[in-house]
Amino acid sequence: MLYGIAAAVAALFFASLLTALLRGPALRLGLIDRRRRNRPVPLLGGVAVVLTTLAVAGAGEWTGVAPLGSGVRRLLITAAAVAVLGLVADVWRLRARVLLCGTAVAAACVVPYEEVGVAGGVVAVGWIAAVAVAFRALDHADALVGTVGVVTAFGVGVCAAVAVMDGLAVLLSVLAAALTGFLMHNWHPARIALGACGSLFTGFVLAAAVVLTRAGYAPGDSVGVLFAFTAVVSADVLLVVLVRRFTGRPGPDHLAHRLRRLGLTPQGVTVVLGALAFGGVLVGVLVHAGWADGGAVLGVAGAALILVGALLRVKKRGPLTATSTHAPASLQVTGHLRVRNG
Repeated sequence: MLYGIAAAVAALFFASLLTALLRGPALRLGLIDRRRRNRPVPLLGGVAVVLTTLAVAGAGEWTGVAPLGSGVRRLLITAAAVAVLGLVADVWRLRARVLLCGTAVAAACVVPYEEVGVAGGVVAVGWIAAVAVAFRALDHADALVGTVGVVTAFGVGVCAAVAVMDGLAVLLSVLAAALTGFLMHNWHPARIALGACGSLFTGFVLAAAVVLTRAGYAPGDSVGVLFAFTAVVSADVLLVVLVRRFTGRPGPDHLAHRLRRLGLTPQGVTVVLGALAFGGVLVGVLVHAGWADGGAVLGVAGAALILVGALLRVKKRGPLTATSTHAPASLQVTGHLRVRNG
């Protein structure tokens, strides 16, 4: 318990410090993401989160103070590989299907097949990869992935503690603290972005951690818990799919974009979606701990569908304000800085 608190404090401090230190090198290397035409936002914030999480969690394992266990060690190693893949995507633009396949290979190495079975393992692999890529897609507004990630990490950490999976609980507390340190520099107006490196890493760790905590439970209830923990990213993906299906418009059209058109400020969008994520996570924790039945998840699903349905009716009124969202991937930026899609 005491080590977990100390580790979280250390992770928060080092992530904040490393994020600040990496901002300059990212600008010099031209690793930037355009949120508005006159303000380059450097990437490599995700590198700070990844290195901090690996170092602090690894220190507990190496010293023997907080052993992670074989399953969590494997998760940490494969998550590091996913982060490297994300960093490659930050430097050289990679297609979404390449990221999906890469994270699926990593997910196949962490799923506990002996507890979920072969068929369940295949489903879990696909789900982990999809969530990781969805977190990367959610990284289109200041502080959004960081906020949702912190809330989810705390919730999954509680589930891991309930299941007496101390090593996993420590890892999740360290990740939550590292994301909090990063958010000190990513709150609107962001001075640095998470990028594919950090967003893929965060989504992968969280999705795999939920699978590990639910291994051995009834499949039906587990599906509901998994959805509750990822309700916001699931709603975001659903909205994008429906918009592109019915309008054929390939440009950015996520939850944050639609909420901005309703008049919310960038900070307001983050708070609203963070609150919705908290609601879903709370239901997931209550169902996992046995304090609520699986039917509670239906409320989360209904709320997500109502949100998506309501936002589908929001009309596009002129260009999006660039202060809160990334520019479309097709935007070409001139000058000596190279644009990288986060």
